[in-house]
Amino acid sequence: MVKLNKIYTKTGDDGTTGLVAGPRRLKHDLRVESYGTIDETNSVIGVARLHTSAMPDLDAMLAAIQNDLFDLGADLSTPETDEPAAYEPLRIVESQVERLERDIDTLNAELKPLTSFILPGGSPAAAHLHLARTVARRAERLMVALSRTDGERVSAAALKYVNRLSDFLFVAARHANDGGAADVLWVPGKNR
Repeated sequence: MVKLNKIYTKTGDDGTTGLVAGPRRLKHDLRVESYGTIDETNSVIGVARLHTSAMPDLDAMLAAIQNDLFDLGADLSTPETDEPAAYEPLRIVESQVERLERDIDTLNAELKPLTSFILPGGSPAAAHLHLARTVARRAERLMVALSRTDGERVSAAALKYVNRLSDFLFVAARHANDGGAADVLWVPGKNR
């Protein structure tokens, strides 16, 4: 169980932070950027949830995702090594990816197929979900870059999860836009 008695430790005053295991890292380290951007995604989802109380099924899905994102942050802040661990680190697992896929399919089944790209916006919930989607995509880009860095590992399940997450957030935004009826369609060249 996590226990936080003191919020400031002063150990990061030198521009470094501690991972769950291993040496301290610079605060702009790619691993720290990755889990920091997952935290940012989680925060934007929290703001979106201020507008989803009238959509209990969607709100429950978002609550589960917020919990998953803490799991993902724990996964990323505990680098995989070849050394035996003193404990079983928390990792994203395939069943979390599968639940996200089921939720995408559930929400998408209610939506009409798109005939145009849509602009981020519509209802407040949808606008915040679109913002969360773009932050999740940035997190994904950082995680992919981290996974391609010598000496670093990111699990396949973690990469799948963050990829599905942005898909979920897109579909959730459409769902929050009155089932897509309030989507704002892109009109190519409209303002030429």
